Amino acid sequence: MSRSVQPPLVINIEDLRRAAKRRLPRVVFDYIDGGAEDERTLRANCHAFEEVTFRPRCAVATPACDLRVSVLGESLSMPLILAPVGSSRLMYPRGEEAAASAAGAAGIAYTLSTLSGCRLEDVAAASKEPLWYQVYLMGGRDCALSAIERAKAAGFSALVVTIDTAVAGMRERDLRNGVKELLSGNLGGKLPFVIQLLIKPRWLAGFLADGGLMKFPNVVIPGKGPMLYADVTAALEDSVVTWEDLEWIRRAWNGPIVIKGIHTRDDARRAVDVGANALVVSNHGGRQLDSVAPTLRILPEVVASVGDQIEVLLDGGIRRGSDIVKALCLGARAVMAGRAYAYGLGAAGGTGVARAIEILRADLIRTLKLLGCPSVAELDRSYLDVPTDWLRE
Repeated sequence: MSRSVQPPLVINIEDLRRAAKRRLPRVVFDYIDGGAEDERTLRANCHAFEEVTFRPRCAVATPACDLRVSVLGESLSMPLILAPVGSSRLMYPRGEEAAASAAGAAGIAYTLSTLSGCRLEDVAAASKEPLWYQVYLMGGRDCALSAIERAKAAGFSALVVTIDTAVAGMRERDLRNGVKELLSGNLGGKLPFVIQLLIKPRWLAGFLADGGLMKFPNVVIPGKGPMLYADVTAALEDSVVTWEDLEWIRRAWNGPIVIKGIHTRDDARRAVDVGANALVVSNHGGRQLDSVAPTLRILPEVVASVGDQIEVLLDGGIRRGSDIVKALCLGARAVMAGRAYAYGLGAAGGTGVARAIEILRADLIRTLKLLGCPSVAELDRSYLDVPTDWLRE
C-alpha cells in the first residue's frame, strides 16, 4: 500500500477523495467528483443522510454483528454492491479489473459498466464473487445483444438496465476541463487543456503504459469495431431505453434483471410489471437531471409502492457505513456505491478500492454495535427518526 493511503492517513472516504484529487488530472478527478448543472442533486444525495437520525438501543451487548445479506439469491458478505462506473481505466490501469478483484476479495458483487475500458471476459476472470453487467443500448440492439451474450458466457449473474440516460447530463466541469477538446483530433484545441495531464506524471506514465486513450471493447459496432470515446455522447442519445425494450431484453437474458434509475412510485410499479427482479432507486449520482430529490428521501415511497414484490436497492450519496444502515432501515435490501470506491481506485488502484470497502465495513459494524442491533436483517424504521414529509405513501 502506498504511503498516501496507509491508515491512519486514510480513515474515511473523504480521505480517499483527497488522495484521488492529488494523484489524478483535474479532468479525470472532476469526472468522478462532479455532477450535472449546479450539482444540487449531487449535494442533496449526501445531505439527505444528515436529515435522518438514529434511535439506538443502549445497554445491549452485540459481541458480533452479522452483515451477510442475500441479493438476487446470492449471498454477499455485506449489503454493498459496487455500482457501474464508466471509464474506470482512466482512473487507474486496468481499473475495472482492479475494482472487480477487490470486490471479489471482500465477498461482494461488482457491476461492470457498458463503458468499460476492459473486456468483460477479463473482468470476469478477476473475481469469483457475483458480477453484474450494466447494459446501454449503444450501437443498437444487435450490438447490445452481442454484449449480453458475451456477459452470459463469461458468467455474469445479473443484467442491470439503466433507464435515466435519455441524453447525457449537463456536466459543466467536463466542459470547463476540455473533455471534448481532449478527445478531438484537433491539436490546437487540445493544447490549452493538456497541461492538467502533464503536471500529473505518475498518473500519465500509468495511463500511457496501459495503452493511452482506449476504446470501449464491450461496445462493438457491427462493421466498425469497438466504440470510440468521442462517440459516446451521440450514441447515448440514440440509445434511449424504453419499457418496451425490457421485453426483448428479457428474451435475450434468462437471468435476473435489475432496473437502475427508478425515482418515482409509478416507475417502481412498472419495474414490477415488466418482471424485473430488482430495482435501484437512483438519480445517477446527481449526474443526469439536476434538482431531483435525493434518493434516500424517495426510498420510503418506492418501498411502500412495491412491498415485497421486488428487491429494492439504493444508490447515491453513500460515504459512511452509517449511510448504509439508514438505507436498510428504510427498506433497501442493499446499497450500490460508485464514487466511494472510485475515489479509492483513483487514489491507489485495487488497494484503494479495498480500503474503501474496508472503511465501509468497519463503519457498518461499529454503527450496528452502537445501535444495539446484532444483524443487518433486524434493521427497520424503528431505529430512525425520519422527517415526516418523507413518509408519504
